[in-house]
Amino acid sequence: MENIKSGGNVFTDLGFPQEESDKLTIKSHLMMEIESYIKEKGMTQIQASELMGVSRPRISDVMRGRIDKFTIDALVDMLSRAGRKVAVTVEHAA
Repeated sequence: MENIKSGGNVFTDLGFPQEESDKLTIKSHLMMEIESYIKEKGMTQIQASELMGVSRPRISDVMRGRIDKFTIDALVDMLSRAGRKVAVTVEHAA
């Protein structure tokens, strides 16, 4: 088995085009924030679904890392309903 040094973005390392890799990175950060919020508050999936205005299976998808099931917009909406502010930072590519 050969070890390959990461380029800093797991999605790029897996072969995704840069544009897709950037979107997946954003989604993963948003999903981790939702998961952290739910755990921090000690909420059940039902409580989280009611607060965030989605079904319980949608919360389960977040908790299981089902990144393909979500748009960035949907994740931002869920965080907003939970009282979290989402900010965007744009940087020059290296």
